[in-house]
Formats: sequence, structure tokens, C-alpha cells
Amino acid sequence: MKTGFIGLGKMGAGMASRLCQAGYELTVYNRSAERLQPLIAAGAKAAKNIADVCDADVVFTMLANDAALREVTLDLSGILEHLKPGAIHVSCSTVSVALSAQLAEAHSEKQQGFIAAPVFGRPDAAAAGKLFMIAAGKQELIAKIQPLLDILGQRTFIVSDDPEKANLVKLSGNFLIATVIESLGEAMALVEKGGVDRHQYLDLLTSSLFNIPLYKNYGAMIADRHFEPAGFAAPLGQKDLRLVLAAAEELKVPLPFASILRDRFLQLMAHGGDHLDWSAVGSLAAKDAAIISG
Repeated sequence: MKTGFIGLGKMGAGMASRLCQAGYELTVYNRSAERLQPLIAAGAKAAKNIADVCDADVVFTMLANDAALREVTLDLSGILEHLKPGAIHVSCSTVSVALSAQLAEAHSEKQQGFIAAPVFGRPDAAAAGKLFMIAAGKQELIAKIQPLLDILGQRTFIVSDDPEKANLVKLSGNFLIATVIESLGEAMALVEKGGVDRHQYLDLLTSSLFNIPLYKNYGAMIADRHFEPAGFAAPLGQKDLRLVLAAAEELKVPLPFASILRDRFLQLMAHGGDHLDWSAVGSLAAKDAAIISG
């Protein structure tokens, strides 16, 4: 099965390398050409343009936002114009529900397959094939690419025949992660100002009530106040809160916490936090409590 991959950021590079290591014939494309070099060294073929990538049975995209995915897919030089009938576009990007539905319809009109398969996991999980894949689309198409999904992730959850439902699930999950980050930061600020060591407190939490990786990993970043380099940058977190609120508005579902979290990300970015990991939102409570400056 010939594969293509567009978007070689921190997540995409790890995912593409997994396919290359598994022995698949892989063609890769990225606007920043220097990101191609490690994959070329591993045996992938560099594409000069998107059309070159589309000479494949399956093309993956992992892009930062709606604008990037829309451009790569819907422009005259994009995937929609060059992917052959019967081939499949797999979008792993965290994008809006509305765009995912639009792409599904556009690909269907061209007799092309479309699957939304956003992921849960950070760059280290992508490189290790330990992502959780949230897939939605026609069942026969998902079955066809399942061997590829098995290489990329430790488990695939199939949520619907409608691709956009995978994006709704992904956005809801990122909303939940953001609430954990904020609540951890607030709780740590409270006990630290009351005289309890925040690292000791985190050990207590994660050895008892919250003995799960999410609390351990993000809790450690907040306790250590170590937010660089960013595995998932703060502007991407703010983007996801904006998208989950848009989905909620369309469905008439109030999400009051999501509105607060959107403003917390804007606060972080307004104070120069664009380059930080999104877990840096968990440091705002300590700043608000005058525990740390900034």
C-alpha cells in the first residue's frame, strides 16, 4: 500500500517515521523542507508538491489548524484535485467539526474516501506508536487502513460513520485535559500558599485518588514549572477551546468551563506565553496568588 504524509511537525514527523520504519512506501511533504531530511534518511521519498504525495492509496494529513488543512485539501493544487478516485485521505488534525463535514462531502463528490482520525497523545507517544486513534468514516474504509492505524497507535476507537464525529470527540477530550491542567494548577497554588510542598502534594494525589498518567504527566510539568520546549503549544490549546465552543454553540450545549478556559489561554498568551506548552496555563493560579511573579 503506497502512503503519503503531509505535515511534519512534532506530531506528524513521529507518525510518518512509524510508517517508514514499518516498511511502507512513503512519500512526504512539508512546507518547511528541512523537516523532510530525517525521513528521507530513513527511506521516505520527498515530494516537490502536494500532487506528488497524492500518487498514493492513502494520504495522511497532520496540520495545525483549519486554515492549513483547508488550504492543503481544497486549493486548486490540493489533495482534492489530485487524489485518485478510490484513494483515501486520513485527516489526523484537530480541526473543527464543520470543516471535517465539509471535507467528507467534498471527497465523496470526487469518489475519494475520507476518514477523520484525530489522536490523543503527545509527540513522544507519536514516535513510539502509542497514540490513541479516534476514527470515524465508512467502516469499509477504516477496515482498509486499520493496519496503518495499528502502526500509529496502541488502540483505535471507531466512533461513527460520520467523520466529523471523531473531531467532536477529540475536541471534547482536549477540553477535559484543559480542565485538568487548570484545576491542578489551582489546587497546587492553594496548598503551596498554605505551606505544603507542591511536589509532595502531587505525589500524594497521584499515589491515591488520581493515579493516572494524565495527572502524573501534567502535574509534574506544573509542579516543576517546566513548560519548554512545548510538546503542544499554548496557541493550539486556545484554538481547541475556541473550536469546542463553536461545536457547543451549534449543538446548543452550554459549556461554561470552556469559556473560562478560553480566557485563561488568552491570558497566558497576552503575557508572552505563545511559545510555552499549554500546561503553562496551570501556572496562572500561582501567579494570581502572588506565589510566583510574572
